Amino acid sequence: MQQQLLSGLRRTLKCSALLCLLHAGAAIAEQPRIAIIIDDLGYELAAGLRAINLPGPVAFAVLPSTPRGPALAEQANRQGKEILLHLPLQSVAYSGPAEPGSIVLDMSRGQFAKSFARSFASVPHAIGVNNHRGSLLTRHPGHMGWLMEEIRARDSLIFVDSYTTHQSVALQLAKETGVPAARRDVFLDNERSAAAIAKEFTRLKRLAINNGLAVAIGHPYPETLTLLEEQIPRLAADGIELISISKLVSLRSGAVVQLTAAQEVAP
Repeated sequence: MQQQLLSGLRRTLKCSALLCLLHAGAAIAEQPRIAIIIDDLGYELAAGLRAINLPGPVAFAVLPSTPRGPALAEQANRQGKEILLHLPLQSVAYSGPAEPGSIVLDMSRGQFAKSFARSFASVPHAIGVNNHRGSLLTRHPGHMGWLMEEIRARDSLIFVDSYTTHQSVALQLAKETGVPAARRDVFLDNERSAAAIAKEFTRLKRLAINNGLAVAIGHPYPETLTLLEEQIPRLAADGIELISISKLVSLRSGAVVQLTAAQEVAP
């Protein structure tokens, strides 16, 4: 009789321990997570190196065929950071000089493929692509289909839609073609004042708390880097985890976490 009681007690304790582990696992899974990408690396060495030295798994989007791009990508890789090809796509409003590697609307499929291949080869260690500008091209399903074909042709690449227009179909085309992808939720520094960047960083944290995951894009501006140097080490105290962009894309692709229309913000 005593042995039966002891056996029953052991089973109860095992079940209780299992429940505790399950609850703990659920709590861990529900921890808000963010990923941060710093765009436009490739021209300024000092700003690029300062960005690469940010704490944690911040990712870096390097413009193709830039004078400092390969060196910065190599340095980021040495420090265990992820690199994206920051691919220039034609925009509605930009009227400056053509940028190296720009993809434009009047390209043929063959021209598109050759341009993409050159750009991708110019950024060492790239694990994916995000778009630079693109408010015109990302609304065209044909060209976005071509882009996803090029990404899929290179094993294990991801795509992040910088989401420079509400009319972007890039994320939808990525889903339809099986490319692991996510969309930017917050631009940190459309306005470069310290107060505005801090406000957007607070919004980023709020979105992560509300939705589980959130993606921010910033630039290697002194104001942005100063805020991130100060705030990234404080994220753990806020109960928020900074993760790599590849991990966030994997989680978001699996969980299909989406923002409501009211939460979408274009730059």
